[in-house]
Amino acid sequence: MQLIGMLDSPYVRRVAISLQLLGLPFTHESVSVFRGFDRFRSINPVVKAPSLICEDGSVLMDSILILEYAEAHADKTRSLVPADLPGLRHSLYLIGLAMAANEKSVQIVYEQKLRPADKLHQPWLSRITGQLSAAYDALEVEFAKRRETVTSENIDQATVSTAVAWNFTREMLPELVSEQTYPALAALSKVAEALPEFKAAPFGDGTYVSR
Repeated sequence: MQLIGMLDSPYVRRVAISLQLLGLPFTHESVSVFRGFDRFRSINPVVKAPSLICEDGSVLMDSILILEYAEAHADKTRSLVPADLPGLRHSLYLIGLAMAANEKSVQIVYEQKLRPADKLHQPWLSRITGQLSAAYDALEVEFAKRRETVTSENIDQATVSTAVAWNFTREMLPELVSEQTYPALAALSKVAEALPEFKAAPFGDGTYVSR
């Protein structure tokens, strides 16, 4: 399998980390949907990151769908989502919050860095900033309850997605999410980023290299 997209995308990065945790070998090509538009279009005409080229040459896109395939593909001795219904429901709740944080962070970055200043609509920016804060407020409450130390062996998809989202927002919009306001998420990020699977797929324009 080959993962296409840049690791400065939280969607690409959560896939790269999850594939490692599930024990699925893959290679990675760091292609920007902006600077590498033509190259990306030659792989996936929709130009959506992440894209995953499967063993048979078919191309999957969207991190949620790619990880659904990865879970079905992986050795059943390891899964990143609970098998029991209550556990799955709570995991999906947390993943939904993390994905909302990703989405709103990306929207704010686009508003601030891509839209001309005279076209910026402050009521819209205020709205999505409030949504971002709401997502992290809820995640902070949930992860403040946890006492188990996160390891490569026990980390789940909700934790991967939350740690990746937090790191992305801190990298791109540090003024919006302080470690003082969200101490549990800051502590989680510090532990997660030290795991080998996170280190192998660091935030930025680099390329994942299998260990």
